[in-house]
Amino acid sequence: MQTLQNPSAQRKPFGEHLRFWRQHRRMSQLDLAGEAEISTRHLSFVETGRSAPSREMVLRLAERLDVPLRERNALLVAAGYAPMYRERPFSDPALQVARDAVQLILKSHEPYPALAVDRHWNLLAHNAMVPHLMARADADLLQGTVNVLRLSLHPRGLAPHIVNLGQWRHHLFERLRQQVQATGDAALVALQEELQAYPVPDDADDTRLEGELLGVAMPLRFRAANGAVLSFISTTTVFGTPVDVTLQELALETFFPADEGTSQALRALAAS
Repeated sequence: MQTLQNPSAQRKPFGEHLRFWRQHRRMSQLDLAGEAEISTRHLSFVETGRSAPSREMVLRLAERLDVPLRERNALLVAAGYAPMYRERPFSDPALQVARDAVQLILKSHEPYPALAVDRHWNLLAHNAMVPHLMARADADLLQGTVNVLRLSLHPRGLAPHIVNLGQWRHHLFERLRQQVQATGDAALVALQEELQAYPVPDDADDTRLEGELLGVAMPLRFRAANGAVLSFISTTTVFGTPVDVTLQELALETFFPADEGTSQALRALAAS
């Protein structure tokens, strides 16, 4: 199967960007022209570079193709227009209010674990309970920028301590697949390939826990350092915003106790 190459990271003509997203969404020119309420002839001219799209047309096509905000900026620039959506690091002083809000949410979730990640699953923030779980991983994986998927599935990370590892791996790979489909992000494709190459521990079983709702909740059973098994329900919250790239790509991963024993164990851990 041929892999489409996202031109967004390079200086490419607008038509090449548009063709990538149209094919990535598996739409014909006729389909997209109908959705955008323009003629197929005009769309063909725009895609081949014979016609220059207006700013309004760029945004209309991007919306019909459900292009992420980061990539809409790339489309605008390729068409000769200024970016429309703000894009800045999460550490930017202008996002201090947003960072404070995220920290408040994470703190309020204690004594249960909660963390925030960017579009590539790099750890941005966490509450006081997360280090207790991460401590079981090799110290090398905790140096520099921590990628929570790599940490979770690496054989020297948390993978050996996840009871339902097979189910958890399948869940994470499905989420990655959906992200790649939505964004066309080459970095996510590379991360997916890296994670899929990780060996599964010899003693991993195929335990499948009840309560899995794809995109809503996922059960996780984790073996703590003292041998106790902690049972969680993991949920994801996305901060969708129509004007800010960074906040649109931010996700909160929160873990709730799935039984009273886990709740008591976490409260005791927090108190100590």
